[in-house]
Amino acid sequence: QVQLVESGGGLVQPGGSLTLSCAASRYMFMMGWFRQAPGKEREFVASITDTTDYADSVKGRFSMSRDSAKKTVYLQMNSLKPEDTAVYYCTARRVFESRGRVPASEWDFWGQGTQVTVSS
Repeated sequence: QVQLVESGGGLVQPGGSLTLSCAASRYMFMMGWFRQAPGKEREFVASITDTTDYADSVKGRFSMSRDSAKKTVYLQMNSLKPEDTAVYYCTARRVFESRGRVPASEWDFWGQGTQVTVSS
């Protein structure tokens, strides 16, 4: 059982930056971020194991990282666009596998979600 607590969402202007945090109750090797906009499916944003992976839509703009204790992960979002507006969810998985990206239904633990709005 793992609890995930997110923070850092808010309103930001296009081109601005925002950093999301996710504090886990225990260390989990495989963690990720998904986002969901109204009327859209929950989509993969980024994941971290001993490497990072990013969706094409955010590659080069977003960075995922861990703190030194490895209980908190971050999503640094730069050059934000209106289409980045969504609820962002932190997630963790019990088992690591390198068989490609894992769909949302196969992640085990989820945060409550935090709203990110990119608008002038």
